[in-house]
Formats: sequence, structure tokens, C-alpha cells
Amino acid sequence: MDVAKLTAVQAGSAQALADMYGIGKVAGRRLPLVQVPTTAGTGSEVTNIAIVTTGATTKMGVVAPQLYADLAVLDASLTAGLPAIVTAATGIDAMVHAIEAYTSRHKKNPLSDMLARQALHLLSANIVKACEHGHDLEARQAMLLGACLAGQAFSNAPVGAVHALAYPIGGIFHVAHGLSNSLVLPHVLRFNLPSATGLYAELAGIVVPHAAGSEEARAHALIVAMQQIATITGVETTLQQVGIAERDLDRLADEAMLQTRLLGNNPREVTRADAREIYAAAL
Repeated sequence: MDVAKLTAVQAGSAQALADMYGIGKVAGRRLPLVQVPTTAGTGSEVTNIAIVTTGATTKMGVVAPQLYADLAVLDASLTAGLPAIVTAATGIDAMVHAIEAYTSRHKKNPLSDMLARQALHLLSANIVKACEHGHDLEARQAMLLGACLAGQAFSNAPVGAVHALAYPIGGIFHVAHGLSNSLVLPHVLRFNLPSATGLYAELAGIVVPHAAGSEEARAHALIVAMQQIATITGVETTLQQVGIAERDLDRLADEAMLQTRLLGNNPREVTRADAREIYAAAL
């Protein structure tokens, strides 16, 4: 879908792709654009963002209003054959979009909050069912709608450190984006607790409605629930499982700190030492 977006804006333009990288740098118009997701994950069908691989270990983003599609079609039958492990990783990616939009430092707003909460409700209630019963079209459709709403949420309130730390994992080690997010998610959430306990407690009421106790207890319940989803659905839960060793952590931390567009949205400031500690915890 991201390639389709960039093709649509380049088809009638002399502007080089390299000149589009960044925010608001696309010139001119585009061809009509229809987006049809075949995974319930990125929400790209409703975002103004395209992420492309630019080298052996690098990715770049284009953010511009021209990348919003004219029409998005959510057809559950197109996801029915998706393997359980891909369903899980992409579904967790969508859940991360909702969680990070809800805690975005600068642009969190009532509209993005509403979208994020409803997305997280649909995704958390259906991800295990969609993994275990892949041809359950009701669960698949709920996942697609949840991913779409999460995409709208983070278009309004951008994602933060989970994505910032996930990008180097995907770029350097060619780990799928959703899995990269899942691997660092619980560790970033724990790091963010001093600045986001109350918000995580609110989201726990959606993902684990039976959670009780203090804000801290409910926030921890959210983190545990996200770890349990990864375990139940069978995705890898440690960096070592995807071929990353302790010797790689410095490079990952260095690369993560280059993701300034994302780190600035995180509810808690992340230093290079913090990034390395988060990777070490995920190892």
C-alpha cells in the first residue's frame, strides 16, 4: 500500500523520491488512490505516511496529505488465509498504534483518544480468536476495523519510542515490522510508566477489564496482558530468538536515537543509555 501511495504521487510528477522524504515535501497532485489492506496491522489505508526500504539496513518515510487515499476497502475475506503468526504480529502492531497514539506527548487529543480506545477494544477482543480460527470472518473483520481505527488514531497523534526502537530491528536484522514492535513493547511500556501510568491504567480497563487495584497495578496489568497475547499467539518474545545478540545492542541504540521524529512523541524522554537498557531488557 505504501508503494502504491508513492507510485500515485510520482506517476505524473518529475519530483524525485529522494526529495519527498520527510514531512510535507511532496509537490503536486496524484492519481486516484484506492487502498485495500490484506493484513490487519499498519492501518496504512487511512494514513498519510509511506515507509520504504532505502538500503540494506535503512528505511525512510514520506509524510504528506497527498498520501491519504480516496477510498479504503476493508474485506475480511482477503485476510482469511493469513498465517496465525502473521496475524498475531500485525495485530500487535495495530495495538501498538492505539497505545502509542493514546499516550502521544504533543498531539494527543479527544478524537485520537476515541479512535485509539475503540481500536484497542476491537483488537484485544479478537486477536487470539483470529489467530486460532483464521477463517472466522467476524473476528477478521473486527481486526481490520480495529487496525483502520488505530491508523486514524496515530495519524492524529503520532507513535513514539516503541516504533523508534523497532525500526532498527527491522532495518538491520530484517525482522517484520509488527514483530519488531512486539519485541520491545513491554519493555518500552515499563520505561514509560513514570510518565504514563494513569493512561496505561485507563487502557487496561479495555484490554483487561477485570484488572483492579491502584493505577500502578492496572498499568502493570496492561503490560502483562500484552506479553500474554504475544505468548498465546506464538510470536517470538526475545531479541535472541530473532538472531540479535548482546554485541548488537550498541548499534541498535545508536540507530534508534536517529528516529527523532518518533522519539519526540514519546511520553518520556529517551536517552541513548535508556534505549540500550530497553534493548538489553528485551534480549
